[in-house]
Amino acid sequence: MYAEERQQHILETARAAGRVEVTALAEQLDVTPETVRRDLTALERRGLLRRVHGGAIPVERLGFEPAVATREERLVTEKERIAKAALAELPDEGTILIDAGTTTGRLAELLPRDRELTVVTNSLTVAGQVATQANLSLYLLGGRVRGRTLACVGEWAERALADVFVDVAFVGTNGLSRERGLTTPDQSEAAVKRAMISSARRAVVLTDHSKVGIDHFALVSPLAEIDTIITDSGLDAETAAELEGEGPEVIRA
Repeated sequence: MYAEERQQHILETARAAGRVEVTALAEQLDVTPETVRRDLTALERRGLLRRVHGGAIPVERLGFEPAVATREERLVTEKERIAKAALAELPDEGTILIDAGTTTGRLAELLPRDRELTVVTNSLTVAGQVATQANLSLYLLGGRVRGRTLACVGEWAERALADVFVDVAFVGTNGLSRERGLTTPDQSEAAVKRAMISSARRAVVLTDHSKVGIDHFALVSPLAEIDTIITDSGLDAETAAELEGEGPEVIRA
């Protein structure tokens, strides 16, 4: 197969699947990973793909934000491990903040029943999971509800966060990179996430490895403002060390 044919195949696969991985492409095309990386670089220079950790995504997806139902079906096992690891970051008692998101939502489902915690959230999903637990006190942030994420955003939520202080904020993200920090497609969600981080004694980011190396439109926070990143073992040790060089501890669950 000629390079042009290979690259066309890679591009079509990326557009159909939303992402391609170097290792899988090398096996599928019966070429070396180095050849695949050269092809990805060539496609990136043509403005057709964006290189990310371990592979590439089509440029059409850079501004795309999947709905909650779609995201809940992705990397379920990895999100479970991340949420279980995050339990170690809970205070024995006190106040926590849980951001909207599927991984943070899994943490909400796993919150222990043997200690009293106050939970602040902007997520309708998280609120529904927490409200019925007798040992948890729930505060739901108000504001405009984004149907795509079921998150409350806007000035109401930001003003409320300015008046509170929590022990730990568990924050989700759409993208995370050494250069840009945390990013998300929507500016209003980015503003609320920033307010969450500012209101917390410690900020813990929960994200699967597929988000690492991806940058989105709106900046949330540089990595220097994050205390801990909990991800899964799909993130290689070298990249984890590079992220730790910017300040946060990185836990690969």
